[in-house]
Amino acid sequence: MTLTHFDAEGRAHMVDVSDKPSTDRMAIAEAIVRMTAETLAYVTEGRANKGDVLGVARLAGIMAAKRTADLIPLCHPLPLTHAAVDPVADPTLPGVRIRATVRTSGVTGVEMEALTAAFVAALTVYDMLKAVEKTMVIDAVRLVLKDGGTSGRFVAQELAAEGNA
Repeated sequence: MTLTHFDAEGRAHMVDVSDKPSTDRMAIAEAIVRMTAETLAYVTEGRANKGDVLGVARLAGIMAAKRTADLIPLCHPLPLTHAAVDPVADPTLPGVRIRATVRTSGVTGVEMEALTAAFVAALTVYDMLKAVEKTMVIDAVRLVLKDGGTSGRFVAQELAAEGNA
């Protein structure tokens, strides 16, 4: 497999996508913020001093998806047609599960935008609750699904095995 962000001399470069056809593309990514049940109660009971934790995380994730090319050096700036971030309190963790869905119609995929949205939403949850708990852990940041483009469809293995994709 060839790494597309390197030229023949091994130098980093932005991939030339000028000859690629425009297609509908979509990606879903997720992240988890693990915390104590006591900290999660600040979220579910609306007691966080900085406000609506999940609402602010949702907006931060959407804003991050739109700014991914400013954060990741070789990402193409993309005209997103949809960006949604769904943070949900999950007492079984305990913590917050975040799922980000991003769409575009273009010549390159939106995997990085979905991953960035999920991770920045997770960082926002941490920021809003760090006064209560500094030991929170952000983990399981991953691509769950991507569709469109020449490489086709990718589904995380456990989702494919469960028939959920």
